[in-house]
Amino acid sequence: MSEVRQRKMVPRISPTLAEPADTNSLINSEEHELTDLSPRLRYDTHHNTFKFTANHETESTVTLTSNHQHTSDPDLVEFSDREPLLSQDRNQLSDLDSGEGHDLDQDEGHKVTEPDESSLSITLQVFIPYIIAGFGTVAAGVVLDIVQHWKVFKEVSEVFILVPALLGLKGNLEMTLASRLSTQANLGNLDSSKERLKLIAGNLALTQAQAIVVGFLASLAAMVFGWIPEGKFNIHHGLLLCASSMLTASLASLILGSIMIAVIFAARKCKINPDNIATPIAASLGDLTTLALLSGISTVLYQAIGKQHWLAPCIIVLLLVLTPLWLVISHKNQYTHEVLHTGWTPVISAMVISSVGGLILDFAVANYHGIAVFQPVINGVGGNLVAVQASRLSTSLHRVGKPGKLPDSAPRGCANPCTAYFGKGIHARTTRVLLGMVVPGHLIFMYTISYMQAGHTAITVRFAVFYLLAAVLQVTILLYICIWMVHHMWKVGDDPDNFSIPYLTALGDLLGTGLLAITFHILYLIGDKDADVSD
Repeated sequence: MSEVRQRKMVPRISPTLAEPADTNSLINSEEHELTDLSPRLRYDTHHNTFKFTANHETESTVTLTSNHQHTSDPDLVEFSDREPLLSQDRNQLSDLDSGEGHDLDQDEGHKVTEPDESSLSITLQVFIPYIIAGFGTVAAGVVLDIVQHWKVFKEVSEVFILVPALLGLKGNLEMTLASRLSTQANLGNLDSSKERLKLIAGNLALTQAQAIVVGFLASLAAMVFGWIPEGKFNIHHGLLLCASSMLTASLASLILGSIMIAVIFAARKCKINPDNIATPIAASLGDLTTLALLSGISTVLYQAIGKQHWLAPCIIVLLLVLTPLWLVISHKNQYTHEVLHTGWTPVISAMVISSVGGLILDFAVANYHGIAVFQPVINGVGGNLVAVQASRLSTSLHRVGKPGKLPDSAPRGCANPCTAYFGKGIHARTTRVLLGMVVPGHLIFMYTISYMQAGHTAITVRFAVFYLLAAVLQVTILLYICIWMVHHMWKVGDDPDNFSIPYLTALGDLLGTGLLAITFHILYLIGDKDADVSD
């Protein structure tokens, strides 16, 4: 039997009747009863609501959104016991004095339609950028496999510690920038040419400032992790690490940031969801560009030792002098002002996490040369996929409200694994699609590496099985952490676009490098001891 919804007609409450004579006593009281009105009307200051009781059995609540409510009938307001007394669909709310009259509390039951994408649609949009990004990481792995034998990498082995930290900048800066701009594009906030220029200038200045600072701190971390255990310090090597790291970070950030802005605007014009393509494309160019810059710059500075002692110090001083300029531009820009003040913790924390992965890489490369060609691949794939998930989750939350309040349907703590991976919602569907791309993608990348005869490892069936298990485990853990982290950050009031991706990509680097090292060690222990696996 269909439910009969009882509808009642009640007298319209005018603003003069709703406001008591003594305003101060009303504010200081927890709950007031206006006895001169019949039926009864009570005001709850804790919830900022009027509670109307037509009889002893039925009570309806009105949430105050402004001083005046407008209805089509001057005398009557029609409502249902099961509907808000003043719903958005039935009444047009006047603008608030604060200028935010159109911002509704969407977490209190107001539902915003989420675009429904099929698994095929998600796959088609994500897979091509994912494969392109994967080939970029393969190219980066081939480069790392070659440069590990260069003199600068042998004489200054701490450069290996810089590799994950600087490659992680694509997650700390460029992929965060891509996620932030993708959200703005999906919300329709990039359609004005004037606003686009402000957004571009502010974000490029911000990424420059962050890149220089992170590059400087990464070089310090490399010195600490590399030299303190050995108890030795070389000032020339220290200047080389610092200058190489800062200049590489600055140039890579400028190049990749510019490309990201162009990609997002092009996706917007082509009516493609930027969340699905921007972060993978950032990753596809990020690893190769950063690693090539690091190798070239460090080699030039190494050759300058004993000849042009001034080169490395001048680079450091120039970049440090430019940093305040970038900070001032970012501070005055409305789009980057908040990120400038709140975005340092995740970036620096991610750099430290990636540096720990670099320490593992430094140790692993010394024992297993074959690991070098696969390290950017496994780390890049994991970071690409989890960044897509984080960007999509963040956009979904931005559609229904502002940081600080979770939608009713969002998980409050650790998500149920069955729901996270096998649920019927759009995000569970995305999780399955992304997990399904891991094995096919890595098989393509392994075949490419084998076809190019790159690396020091023979790709056997045994190696492929253990390698794929490590890759699937890495992405499975990352996607689950992503669901918890994005919602937790939103709950505490932080924008996931600015905070989640640095942590997630850094964890991807740490998990990928650690699992890859374990894989090579297990293969060595079970008898895969040919010269390819371990020299």
